[in-house]
Amino acid sequence: MKTAVITGASRGIGKATAEKFLNEGWKVIGTSIDGCGWQNPNISWIQLDLTEPESIVRAVNAIKKVSIDVLINNAGAYPNEEESHNTSIKRRTLREILEVNLIGTVDFTEQILEYIKPDGHIILIGSRAGSLTVERVKTSEPSYRISKAALSMYTRLLAERLRDTKIIVSIVDPGWVRTDMGGPDAERDPEEPAEEVFILATSNVPSGKFWREGKERDW
Repeated sequence: MKTAVITGASRGIGKATAEKFLNEGWKVIGTSIDGCGWQNPNISWIQLDLTEPESIVRAVNAIKKVSIDVLINNAGAYPNEEESHNTSIKRRTLREILEVNLIGTVDFTEQILEYIKPDGHIILIGSRAGSLTVERVKTSEPSYRISKAALSMYTRLLAERLRDTKIIVSIVDPGWVRTDMGGPDAERDPEEPAEEVFILATSNVPSGKFWREGKERDW
């Protein structure tokens, strides 16, 4: 039975993605901030707070006993309502968002990298909000946009570093999804990007690419 590690699997896109892998006969190791989650015979839960280096070390130590086929870095943070609709950058908010969406995610990935199978796949959940090539960059949610743009660069750097291996590194734009983060007016159900992530994770695609709805998109 193959194994997927999915961060932030207790709700939203992470939960839908974990359910998809389970339905396809995979074993899932899910993480949540408190280490608790919903029940399934083939899912186990690990406590992981990406803002705490000690928590990252403990999570890696707990997971490293298993050979990982797929790592999905889904866990992320979104700014509070005040900054979401503001165009100015709040230093405190920027630090908080970067700590989860970039620094903690990179730290966790780097520490767990050696436990990913030689033909494994690393997928990061990015966002169109971090794209540098959209026609007009919106000025709302600046901290979130900066964090996702930086995550795209990490994807490309890691893919280049692993170029001589068979490990694939991808980043996915899930679109605007109806979750606690995306809100009730969003365009997509979580099951839609979950399906796309599963197909991508189990496909032999070029490494270091940005994906949306099963197609390569620009940065």
